[in-house]
Amino acid sequence: METLVTILAGVLVTVATYLLLSKSLIRVIIGTAMLTHAAHLLIISVSGLKNGSIPILGEGEGSPVDALPQALILTSIVIGFAVTAVALVLAYRTYQENGTDKLDELRGDPNE
Repeated sequence: METLVTILAGVLVTVATYLLLSKSLIRVIIGTAMLTHAAHLLIISVSGLKNGSIPILGEGEGSPVDALPQALILTSIVIGFAVTAVALVLAYRTYQENGTDKLDELRGDPNE
């Protein structure tokens, strides 16, 4: 199962890299969001997909599962959602002001 999750993270990194190299502002934002999801999957697969008991003393039997990777990923999801929302608002305002989301056109003519 960990191999499948690692391969999925690699596919997400590949697709995110493709989107980051595109010329559309919306695709760049979607690429960064996909890259954060790939990082979440990578953290989960590195920490190990373990079966264990809940991390409360006196409950269950066996070794408890480490809760730190889940806590880090939850924090990263919240921060990533906020950054994506701000980036989408900025992209929308840029489109309203300039009438395009193409990065080449937003960069302007270097001869001017």
